[in-house]
Amino acid sequence: MAEITTIARPYAKAAFQFALEQKALDQWSIMLGFVAIVTSDEQMSVVLQSPSMTSQQKAEVIISIDPERLDAKGKSFIFLLAENDRLELLPTISELFELLKAEQEKTVEVTITTAYDLASDEADKLAKSLKNRLGREVQISSKVDKSLIGGLIVRAGDMVIDGSVRGKLAKLGESLNS
Repeated sequence: MAEITTIARPYAKAAFQFALEQKALDQWSIMLGFVAIVTSDEQMSVVLQSPSMTSQQKAEVIISIDPERLDAKGKSFIFLLAENDRLELLPTISELFELLKAEQEKTVEVTITTAYDLASDEADKLAKSLKNRLGREVQISSKVDKSLIGGLIVRAGDMVIDGSVRGKLAKLGESLNS
């Protein structure tokens, strides 16, 4: 995984720099997200791994799925990746691009998992608290997982705060076993 990220990072940075200079971060985000989904498909993976296809043909297959989704520069980017045999990196490139975009825009996506649905005022309080703690605008998405019993788990990037009853019981069990 780390090797894939290492190889994908320069491509993601180059796409990000270009999009930033062109003031087209959202457009590139959509384009990269689209091609990441396309190349993640199992059937498409088989096509892209075919030794009988040229790199040009592989790029054309991706673009042909929905040519209107990609502008000329986006298509050129796909051809460049194909030429360098890097099309399989598109999902990782898209992820890295989104991280760079969030850093630029000073936003962070936060996933809150709770045992029960959050009331809107509770979500607002959490968003405000996280905004202060992280120093960024917070975009919250929430999930319900009854197995947590109570409390919540907050995930923001690589930060995880486990305030669930299940998590506390697991910690208690670990301390009793040691």
